[in-house]
This record gives sequence, structure tokens and C-alpha cells, in this order.
Amino acid sequence: MSEPDHAASLPDRPGEGHGPAEHSETVRYPSVVLITGAAAGMGAEHARALARRGSHVHLADVADCAPLVREITEAGGRATGHALDVTDRAGWRRVVDAVRAADGRLGGLVNNAGMSRRLRFMDTTEEVWERVMRVNLFGPFHGIQAVAPLMRDSGGGSIVNISSVSGQIGYFSPSYSAAKWGLTGLSKSAAGELAAWNIRVNSVHPGLVSTGLLAGSDGFVESARRSIPAGRLGEPREITDAVLFLLGDRSAYMTGTEVTLDGGLVSNGLYHRILDDAEGAL
Repeated sequence: MSEPDHAASLPDRPGEGHGPAEHSETVRYPSVVLITGAAAGMGAEHARALARRGSHVHLADVADCAPLVREITEAGGRATGHALDVTDRAGWRRVVDAVRAADGRLGGLVNNAGMSRRLRFMDTTEEVWERVMRVNLFGPFHGIQAVAPLMRDSGGGSIVNISSVSGQIGYFSPSYSAAKWGLTGLSKSAAGELAAWNIRVNSVHPGLVSTGLLAGSDGFVESARRSIPAGRLGEPREITDAVLFLLGDRSAYMTGTEVTLDGGLVSNGLYHRILDDAEGAL
């Protein structure tokens, strides 16, 4: 598929990094992007959107990415699938080596892979704690270390870490909350360290989003929805819009920043619920 001028065409200056530029009505996206947890859910939505904009998307997951690769290529896009357990440092190196061999460059990484175990504090076992931490926090750490040299050699790039509002509040599940809080700090640490390589690092913090991660939690979801001022769950495409913004050159001066997409839950959810429950009491 030929690349749209506004999407994956290479910048005039070397590499994928975005610096100050004259305003344009078009948006530039990295020509090569690696996405973890890409076989389904939000990761697949990010991949489809980037492929439509001309990026070669490398899809990495423990699940089979072949169906999505076929879908994207049959629609005229470019996609390559990779088997990757994000907790495996050697696996990350193999995937990055494959990206380098195929494209010679990398301009974007979306650390989207994640898992949740909704266990309360005293019910969380050591095994659950360690597994959730390894996937949700160790995985992005290994990924950033693995891709940074190739991004540097490509002239820079953008890393987007998919965190959660659970990394901004005291969430009841300690493993998930601690991992997502840690990912916020990891993003800021990496942003400061990698700025010299023209690599930006930001985190996205969705609230409740309609994906398979919420399957079997109808009571929890409905109770949470009543605390969301917007009155609904988010849609994967709404999170994708934020990811696209952070990967594109319109966010060239953003790094070390959190972007929250939660329908107002974090900022106003508590009193929204209190007022609803105490209707007429004021």
C-alpha cells in the first residue's frame, strides 16, 4: 500500500523524532510502530488505526496475531506478527532484531499488553502479585530498554505506555494498582533519560473501557458506571485517538505526561456518586 503523505512519509530531517516544525493541516505518524497485546481489544484497535494511516505495524502478543495481520493486509495495510511474552527480555530482543531486519528503523512503541486480577488486598496471593507486576510493569520496562537503541538510531520516536486510572487512585486490587502506579513513574523516569535521544515517553490512563478485560464483571462495571460523570464506559477507539495523538507530531513537545480518559471518574467521580445517592438532600 502506498503511504499517505500525512502519515508514514519520512520527515525531511533524519529519523522519526519530531521537533519544532511549521504548522500543517496534516499529521505525521511513525512509519514503523510496535504494539504489544495487539491480537485483540485495544491493541488491535490501535493497530488498525495506525495501519490505515500508513504505518507498518508490528503486532506482538502471546496470542496469535495472524488473523489481525490478515485483516490489515487484506485491507491494503502493512502488518507483521510476532510471538512475544512481554516478561521475557530475550523475547523482546528477538522482536526488536526482527523489526530492525525488516524495516531498519522504529518510530513508535505502544506498551499495551496487560492483565488484571480483581482480588482484594488480603486475597491477593504472592503468585498473582508477581504475575501482574511482571506483565504490567516489568514488561514495559524490558520493552523500553529493548527498543530505545533502535529508536535512537532512527532519529528518535514516541513511546506510549497504557496505564490506567488505577495508577492515579487507590484501587482495591493491590497488584494492578501498584503496577499501574509504577508504570506512571517508569514513564516519567524514561522520559527524562531518553529525551537526549529525541525519544518521548508518555502514559495513557483509561478508565473503564468496553473490552474483554471486563468480561464477567457486570456488577462491578455497573456500580463503577454510576460513579462516572459522563454516565458511560469508554470505547476502544477513544483510547486509540489519544494514542494516535501521542505518536504523531502534534504532540512533539509532550513527554513525561499522563493523559487521562475516564469520563471524569478521577476528577469528579466521588461527589458525582454522593450527589446521586443523596438526591434532594442539598
